[in-house]
Amino acid sequence: MYQCVAENRHGVIYSSGELRVTASAPDFSKTPLKKLLQVQIGSLFIYECTPKASPRASCSWKKGNEILQENERVTFLEDCSLRIVNVTKSDGGIYTCIARNQFGTASSSGTLVATDPTQITTAPSAMDVTVGESIVLPCQVYHDPHLSPTFTWYFNGQLINFEQEGSYFEKVGGIASGDLMIRNIQLKHAGQYVCVIQTSVDSVSAAGDVIVRGPPGPPRSVRVDEITETTAQLSWQPGSDNHSPVTNYVVQARTPFSVGWQAVATVPEVINGRTLTATVVDLNPWVDYEFRIVASNKIGVGEPSSSSGKARTEEAVPETPPAEVSGGGGIRHELVITWEPVPEELQNGEGFGYVVAFRPLGTTTWIQTVVTSPDASKYVFRNESIQPFSPFEVKVGVYNNKGEGPFSSITTVNSAEEEPSLAPANVSVKSLSSSEIEVSWDPVLHKMNRGTIIGYEVRYWKADEKEDSADRRKVKRGEESLRIEGLNSSTLYYVTVGAFNTAGTGPISSPVNTTTKKPPPSQPPRNIICSLNTSGVFLTWDQVKAMENESEVTGYKVLYMGNRNNGMNEMSTNSTSMELPLPSSDGYIIEVRAISEGGEGNSSEQIIIPKVTSMDARGSFASGLEIYLLSTIIPFILLFLAS
Repeated sequence: MYQCVAENRHGVIYSSGELRVTASAPDFSKTPLKKLLQVQIGSLFIYECTPKASPRASCSWKKGNEILQENERVTFLEDCSLRIVNVTKSDGGIYTCIARNQFGTASSSGTLVATDPTQITTAPSAMDVTVGESIVLPCQVYHDPHLSPTFTWYFNGQLINFEQEGSYFEKVGGIASGDLMIRNIQLKHAGQYVCVIQTSVDSVSAAGDVIVRGPPGPPRSVRVDEITETTAQLSWQPGSDNHSPVTNYVVQARTPFSVGWQAVATVPEVINGRTLTATVVDLNPWVDYEFRIVASNKIGVGEPSSSSGKARTEEAVPETPPAEVSGGGGIRHELVITWEPVPEELQNGEGFGYVVAFRPLGTTTWIQTVVTSPDASKYVFRNESIQPFSPFEVKVGVYNNKGEGPFSSITTVNSAEEEPSLAPANVSVKSLSSSEIEVSWDPVLHKMNRGTIIGYEVRYWKADEKEDSADRRKVKRGEESLRIEGLNSSTLYYVTVGAFNTAGTGPISSPVNTTTKKPPPSQPPRNIICSLNTSGVFLTWDQVKAMENESEVTGYKVLYMGNRNNGMNEMSTNSTSMELPLPSSDGYIIEVRAISEGGEGNSSEQIIIPKVTSMDARGSFASGLEIYLLSTIIPFILLFLAS
């Protein structure tokens, strides 16, 4: 046993170690020769022999009962292993490695089997098949009887997963066969198939291509021969049938208003494969249509034809009235009527517009007016005789150059409300910081107003500005306070509040005022000192003194971020020092700010504390590891962030 003693004025430490001298005879108990080695004829192999012995053993080899001699193919390696190049069938047999030193002798034996190369006897060949058929791709081999081959198939370079693709692919055959069956073959199965045969000593492969016949090609020369208000006569020429006669055709159409191509109704309803004309029915008048044809055969549906080009149907009287007829709102003495505009594809012709009809509830005579814009969705009727919130029966019809269409169903709409009659009470305002104020007020009760309160409008302006130039902010009913940000510091602001509804804003409150606070200190904390101890990081800094035009300092905020944390953390204090309970196993970026009534002051320069792997608990970070200013160690920060 040996012991090392290290000593200085701080203390003493010890380290011990044991030296053992061993001697042993050769031993194969933990590293015997491999019991069986299979090697392909013609290859090179090394039979490893690694006995445990001290001192190192010398080795010799036997094959069967005969001592093995080195020659141009057989070599004894320095570590006792045996190397044979260009293996032949006669090299097979039992090999024994004999190890000796002055303490004894040991041996270990194993069998070498020289195997014939694996050969493909029946390889997959090129095939031409039809979608839906089932085929077998052969893959049969001759292999050495000592070996057990495994068969693997690849399709277009990707390994076939027989569990996931079991509905299509299955391996069939015996031990010397890995035939691939493809059931219900589809167009997507066309491509190259590779059979790979793997044994414990070699690997061979063979490939074959599969061509799959499918549905018919696209029809040609699609034309619109005649078109009316709601029908179109089409004709076309057949495309390739891909070795399977066309059984039927389907007509598809699209317009500027449709989502892609859609199948349409035709006469005849079912178009057989011998028919090359059809009439499309149930079209919308005055709409641009494109048509295409899709052919099918017993194998499947083919690619669609090219478009016929645009053709417009003839005009007709509109048949669809507006939807969602409603209204309400507006200002005093107004009746506002709204509806959902009729889509262009349902307007049926040029000169489209709306007929708006209304009457007071309980009367019989309709008042009608025409709205000529097809995109209109609102009509406002103004008359001094209209009482606030009076009910009217309303309906909206349609027309175009061909004539008038139907009206919507009758609905009831109320005329406009009056503006609120009362101003909010108990309006108050207080300064929160150098750039923020908060306004609050009592809600205006609904029963005390001639209308429904929607919300409140807050106006604010500087003392040296006119009220007409006030900024305005709105809040919804139920929110009786508002925080206004982005203001100037040390500035007197006036504030008023008014309630509003659909008719407008009612009377406003009397102005109240407040002065925003002085700005926060402009000077950042300086002379920051950091010390690292067992409980965390201890910080101290110089007191920040506010200028005469700045808010007094009320405290400090320390912000820190670890290299394992995505965001800043913060802690506050009323003194010029703080201890952060941070483990030394992480690195940190730290900054300090002064806090005042006017808000937070400027941040100190960022300092960085690198991760410490080990240190004396009594060590001072400031004196031992120094302070790193962020502005002077850019390369180090990049390394810190990357870690």
